[in-house]
Amino acid sequence: MRTHPLALLALAAALCSAAPTLRAATEGSSAAAAVAEAQARVIVRFKPAAPSVRAKALAAGSSRLEAREVAQTRATGLAMRQGLQRLGQGSGLRAGLSLDERTQVISASGISSAELVQRLAGDSEVELVVVDQRRRHTALTPNDPRYAAGNGGLPEAGQWYLRAPAGEVQSSINAPAAWDLSTGRASVVVAVLDTGVRKDHPDLAGQFVGGYDFVGFASDGASSIPTANDGDRADADASDPGDWVSQADINSGKLGAGCTSEDTGSSSWHGTRVSGLIGAVGNNGQGMAGVSWGSKILPVRVLGKCGGFDSDIMAGMKWAAGIAVPGLPSNPNVARVLNMSLGGTGACPASGTGALYRDTINQVLAQGASIVVAAGNSDGKAVGIPGNCPGVITVTGLRHAGSKVGFASLGPEVSLAAPGGNCVNVLPGQPCLYPMFSTTNRGTTTPLLGDASYTDGADSYGTSFSAPIVSGTVALMLSLRPTLSPAEVLALLKKTVRPFVSSGATAGTPQCAAPSAAAQLECYCNSSTCGAGMLDAAAALAATQALNTATVKISVSPAAPTAGQLITLSNSVVNLPTGSSITGTSWSIADGGGIVSGFASGAAGDSATLTPSGAGSFTVNLQLTDNQGLVYKASSVITVAAAPVVPTPPGTSSGGGGGGGGAFSPIWLGLLMLAAWALRRFG
Repeated sequence: MRTHPLALLALAAALCSAAPTLRAATEGSSAAAAVAEAQARVIVRFKPAAPSVRAKALAAGSSRLEAREVAQTRATGLAMRQGLQRLGQGSGLRAGLSLDERTQVISASGISSAELVQRLAGDSEVELVVVDQRRRHTALTPNDPRYAAGNGGLPEAGQWYLRAPAGEVQSSINAPAAWDLSTGRASVVVAVLDTGVRKDHPDLAGQFVGGYDFVGFASDGASSIPTANDGDRADADASDPGDWVSQADINSGKLGAGCTSEDTGSSSWHGTRVSGLIGAVGNNGQGMAGVSWGSKILPVRVLGKCGGFDSDIMAGMKWAAGIAVPGLPSNPNVARVLNMSLGGTGACPASGTGALYRDTINQVLAQGASIVVAAGNSDGKAVGIPGNCPGVITVTGLRHAGSKVGFASLGPEVSLAAPGGNCVNVLPGQPCLYPMFSTTNRGTTTPLLGDASYTDGADSYGTSFSAPIVSGTVALMLSLRPTLSPAEVLALLKKTVRPFVSSGATAGTPQCAAPSAAAQLECYCNSSTCGAGMLDAAAALAATQALNTATVKISVSPAAPTAGQLITLSNSVVNLPTGSSITGTSWSIADGGGIVSGFASGAAGDSATLTPSGAGSFTVNLQLTDNQGLVYKASSVITVAAAPVVPTPPGTSSGGGGGGGGAFSPIWLGLLMLAAWALRRFG
């Protein structure tokens, strides 16, 4: 069979015109490869009527060699259509196992599985594409001895709060099933705004990045250095020197106004305890496991003796999120999660201190960082500032049985609940059961260097330890899907909580009521007092993973538009998570390419139209929002050809001269000569 020369010319012209698009797509893939996972592996199902499926059928009885040949042919064609021929080291798309006549595995280097799904989903021959995920026979159980048992070898004294709910323990978060999907990524940084940390604790070795000590930063007062207790004011050392307060400190007045006898006590090592719950090194055969031990911790010291000032806290929040603070060096380890196990009484109005906190919170959220705040320990009274400010994720505390623990604050501002610890069955010589087991230091005032201690006592509980359980879970979610916004993080957490229990607590336990001036101890939670429900880390990560498999497709009609032609863009979504439905659509022009300035219609509808003014390419973005507030995005580069040129018919003259019908066009003469030659040559 011979190929007609005119057909060859047309094919060459088409390939030449496509070359810039292929180069752009490949360059984009190369850029993405710098930050993507090293290997991608997906399952592709081709449409039954796809040309590559019709061209060479794959029978069930095909040999391995035949199956590989057909599969690779389809993969190569897919790579050419999507501009993916030069991924990684020039390997492009590689075919793997064929599941049936039109379903096969495809892998690639230099691109993540999620990105490859996004790229291939828009192909005209593809019906379905999903990540080829790993499955395991059981959930990960870390080998850290204190995960299994705490003081006295009792499971109830170890990390009970991380295990799967069972029996009388109903508030635990099922971390092992979450770890089956992720144990955290080092690129996800959690800022701990607290008393500083003990970096020399062996179970926290290598978990800290950078940090800053803000105690005294916002004040030159005489009380700054005594409050900081480390001999200076603000600096880059976020180590915890101890925050003990003696009566002599109070009597001397050196700590300034606001310090009273109620503040006296030994050093708390509070920041170290919080840090252990978030990121103590897991599966290392010693101590305990943090919720997201693969992530990193940014220590931000904002509390000293008798606590910390709002100004230092707000400066620390901004700096942790990568916002410039006058007089400070920039933070090279920008946090995606801020844990704030701190707070005080009072509302968060849109004026005064509340206005300052609201502004700071909004700036941090705009940077893409989630803020997790402890509800407080006011014996069931109202949540205080900053936990009652809009935009933060506020966490109250639960007993092991799932009821609100007596000390925990409550109210409509609470987002969700997580284990807060309690102490039951305490008899002489026996350990406290159901504490919030974590890293600490045994120094009552100054620290013991290199101490490898853990909390075993009855003082290891509070909403301060509920918040880091949620912060660690958020870090795991961001490790799976780094593009999650703070609003999406909160939506996923609320969507995946387990319902509050209504039985199993202490006999006579009442339902929680709206907070008042009176104390409200143990009670059964509801959505108006303790948030959406009980944290379920495994469900939160499963829902996050489901977002990675959802794919938005942009369709262009006509498929090969020309300048001046009306183009219709439409969208569709595959693998939308169960229970989700699209409630909002937004089209936007990312780059008009000088040929598109806006939409003619439908910028907020399922279909949008526009008309390019000339040849070239432009980029459109599509954002879909579902009924849970989760966002799905897609982008498409659309190439526009020049409008076809209508040739001047033979016998038509553009000039004067009268007479017999005008000059004969040289173009038509050349075409006729070419046609005559072709007829002679190919008959």
